[in-house]
This record gives sequence, structure tokens and C-alpha cells, in this order.
Amino acid sequence: MVFVLALIGAALAVLIFNHETGFSFGLPNTDLASLVYLGLIASVIGAGVVGAHRNIGEMVKNLLIWVVMILGLATGWLYQDQAKEAVLRVAGGLAPGRPVTVSDEKGQAVLIRKSLNGHFEAAGDVNGQPVNFLIDTGATSIALSHRDALSIGFTEGELNYSLIINTANGQARAAPVRLDSVAIGTVERRGLRATVAEPGRLDQSLLGMNFISSLTAFEMRRDEVILRD
Repeated sequence: MVFVLALIGAALAVLIFNHETGFSFGLPNTDLASLVYLGLIASVIGAGVVGAHRNIGEMVKNLLIWVVMILGLATGWLYQDQAKEAVLRVAGGLAPGRPVTVSDEKGQAVLIRKSLNGHFEAAGDVNGQPVNFLIDTGATSIALSHRDALSIGFTEGELNYSLIINTANGQARAAPVRLDSVAIGTVERRGLRATVAEPGRLDQSLLGMNFISSLTAFEMRRDEVILRD
């Protein structure tokens, strides 16, 4: 009986592993799941028959342990997408600014929790290198700090500070550049224009409207921002 229950548990594990392919052992996962369900019922009935000649209390205890384990595996298989999303949401709450991919009735989206400083920050990638952005709907375009520009591969010789821009601290000079790629979670844009601030004029890079306006939807809530590609 223990062997049969172990076999059922192994079959459920295979179902979970092969969820994306849709087939296990040459059978559709739905058919195999039905066989596992029938096998579980047969095991319960068989255990009752065998247990009639054994210690009933011990038999019931062992049977309940196996049933709980198998039901746990079955629940994990049925609700694995929801469980994964819940884990990602918790991770996003523990690490504000970390993009989390979620799904709802409107489709897939990227969720970003508000940082402890009260601002919406987003951990992104520019030209394949990590950049921590401040989401700024008041910025016309992406604005890179001088430090971030150098870290993603620009050199001083490439930066021509020919633009005059208005900032919260007054006018400043910036260098126009074009970025190969900008990614926030699963949302990626290529060939966006950006500016690079003079050294010491911008502490943190800004994710501006030329990225935000390219989205299907941008939702700013009390404690989170949602980006829809």
C-alpha cells in the first residue's frame, strides 16, 4: 500500500514538472490526473480492507499523512501560477523597486512597489547594465546620471553637453544620446533617446515620459505602479 501511494505521489510530481508541455508518459496531463485521482480512491478503499486485520489507529494515521501529502502536491499543481505570483508579490514588497511580473483580468503587467523614501523607483537595465531609475512623469525623456552613463559604456569623449535643460535646481547642460535598450522587468524598449546630465547635476537616473508613453497603460496607485506593455 505504501508503494502504491508513493507511486501516486511520484505521478503528481511528474504532472507538476510537465505542466507546461501538457503531456506525461504519452498521456495528456488531464487524463493522467484522472488516473491518479482514481488510484487515490482505490488506495483508500484498499487500505480500509487491509486495515481490517491490523491496528486501525496506526493505519488511519499513516493514511492521513499520505493523503495530506498527495493533496498538497495536487493543490500545488492546480494553483502553481497563483502561488508563483503570490511569491513574486511578496518578494516585490520586501524589495521595493524590484519589478514583479503579474497577471490579472487585463493580462500581464509589471508591478513596482513604492520605496521606503516615498518615491517610485524601478530597478532596470540599460544596454544590458543595471540602472536604478526614479519614475518621473515630469521628465520629458529618460535622463541618465553621469555615473550611470559611464557604467553602461558611454565615454567622456562621446558626451557632448550641448543641450540646455530646466531642472528643479535651475538650468543645466546635458548630452543627447540614444540607448540600444531599456528594460523594466519584462517591458523593453529599443532605440530611445535620452540625455546624460553633467557630472554632479543628477543624483539618480530618471525614467521619463518617452518610455512611459510607449506603454499600453501606466497606472500609479497609492503604494504601487503598474506598467502594461
